[in-house]
Amino acid sequence: MKIHPTPLDGLKLLEASPFEDERGRFTRIFCEAACAELRPKLHWEQINLSETRHKGTVRGMHFQYPPAAEAKMICCLRGRVFDVAVDVRAGSPTFLHWHGVELSDDRPLQIFIPEGFAHGFQALTDDVQLLYLHTSSWSKPHEGALRHDDPALSIAWPLPITRVSEKDRSTPLLSGHFSGVHFGE
Repeated sequence: MKIHPTPLDGLKLLEASPFEDERGRFTRIFCEAACAELRPKLHWEQINLSETRHKGTVRGMHFQYPPAAEAKMICCLRGRVFDVAVDVRAGSPTFLHWHGVELSDDRPLQIFIPEGFAHGFQALTDDVQLLYLHTSSWSKPHEGALRHDDPALSIAWPLPITRVSEKDRSTPLLSGHFSGVHFGE
């Protein structure tokens, strides 16, 4: 597994090395030893499957506050998505900067999103499936969100947005009062 940096510190792309023959393809999604560069003894506490029916749908931008802050690793099992992470770490030099990458079922690419990043994606095809690995269990009292169309972020979604949940649509726009997620305080 190759690990590639991104412009946002800690946000990494993982490129697997699938084995293919006449029977099909075998891809290792996670190996603790290979991912030690990300974090020694990386432990996944929760694994989720996301299914999105319609091209153009946007989900996110979600994160969790400490003590339930979580790192995520995301892999596309079916279809294609434009996957986005936004740095929400207080004091980070890339605070509120975003980075997007296309994940698909035919490329062995995954994204590792550390604590302190909001995450979301847009389905580029119908019937998308994403596999999420989380270092912490979801906690409603600790959930946070940014609005997918917030002018303060200016995320360049590749397609017209066709569907967004009511919850995501009603997330307030950022104001000057959002100082980010604070760790170790």
